[in-house]
Amino acid sequence: MVENVLVIGAARSGVAVSRLLVKMGYHVLLTDQKEILQKNELESLGIEVYEKGHPDSLKERQYAFLVKNPGIPYTAPFVAYFVEKKIPIYTEIEIAFRARKDFSYAAVTGTDGKTTVTTLLYEMLKSEKPALVAGNIGTPLSECALTAENQEYAVALELSNFQLLGIDTFAPTVSTVTNLAPDHLDYMDSLESYYSSKMKIYEHCDPQAWFIRNVDDENIVHFAQNIPCKVIDFSLFRKDVDLYKDDTYAYLHDQILFKLSDLKIVGDFNVGNAMMAACMAYRMGISLESISRVIASFHGVEHRIEYVGTVRGVRIYNDSKATNTHAACAALSAFDQNVILLCGGKDKHISFDDLKQFDSKIKHCFSFGQTQDAFQSIFTHQTSCQTMENALKKAFDCARPGDVILLSPACSSFDQFKNFEVRGEIFKDLVAQLGGEAI
Repeated sequence: MVENVLVIGAARSGVAVSRLLVKMGYHVLLTDQKEILQKNELESLGIEVYEKGHPDSLKERQYAFLVKNPGIPYTAPFVAYFVEKKIPIYTEIEIAFRARKDFSYAAVTGTDGKTTVTTLLYEMLKSEKPALVAGNIGTPLSECALTAENQEYAVALELSNFQLLGIDTFAPTVSTVTNLAPDHLDYMDSLESYYSSKMKIYEHCDPQAWFIRNVDDENIVHFAQNIPCKVIDFSLFRKDVDLYKDDTYAYLHDQILFKLSDLKIVGDFNVGNAMMAACMAYRMGISLESISRVIASFHGVEHRIEYVGTVRGVRIYNDSKATNTHAACAALSAFDQNVILLCGGKDKHISFDDLKQFDSKIKHCFSFGQTQDAFQSIFTHQTSCQTMENALKKAFDCARPGDVILLSPACSSFDQFKNFEVRGEIFKDLVAQLGGEAI
């Protein structure tokens, strides 16, 4: 008898996992609050498509399990009904893993840095073997599982805690939690539940797998317990650990991974990101020569302390991906003085007090969006603006040669922009328009 699976949410990952489930032999029902543009094509595959709402009739069917878009809260009424009925609810990561056990997975989560680690890791993997990059970084893993030919791939996989909440057997070869800081408190029940959800990344690993544990992060040390696989302790400051550095090299045990001066991306935190990526690549079978070569050629991730250009002697950086204070602190720590900070966005109910430590290096803060006034008590020199464009105009008026203009919002983008990528692209366009000269 063919089992039913209900997929809630028809975004890119929902459509991909629906197709994959059909290929796996399930009968799929797909529902979304909005219009589903691929409705006819999906129905031609035998998928039952329900758009512009979730009809109550779907509650009357029997399901082997549900697959939920990671962004839909478990407290949403339609989802909560199935939670109460104790029907298993997965995210597409779990389904893709079940479909492609032949892939080897290197999984990265954490509050910040995960995109840099994942991107750098992917560059290392693809230098020597067939490789894919997927997950929270853009391409659904189900899409990779569906379209990849009958070939074994090494997968660099970025995972959000939303995606990790819906796994049940997923077991990577190597994994890490880059760091933990307050985030997503508009979605999670508590800070503890957010931190705990990240630890699901190693929950089902076998003893031969590796988990890289950042012992510099007290939250990780506290929450990373009962680890079933080999633990690789990592530190930027200690040398009594497995993954460490001195003034010249990064090491795994007594093995040199790469030379620190070869790294092009700025900030101590990026040294840590590179060390984690290199260690993961090493576990996945990549040679030290390839690791060093990629380290030397890597110029960073778009929207993450991305150098935009210099206008009238003022350096400008796009850090739109900094959607919380922890990421903004990391960016500010990469600069010395005379930073003109552009920040603000959607309120995620997170304190901005961590930013006070950088007050002495902030020449002026121009904050915008929903949280524009929240920075008045954080920085000595602060001006509230309605939009990012207003903030940038004022920043240009304020800036003098030698200053740095840094967009590092410390907030999500959803009050005024579709996502942080759009926010970053608009920022770069505005710099080109308002700069008044070639960049």
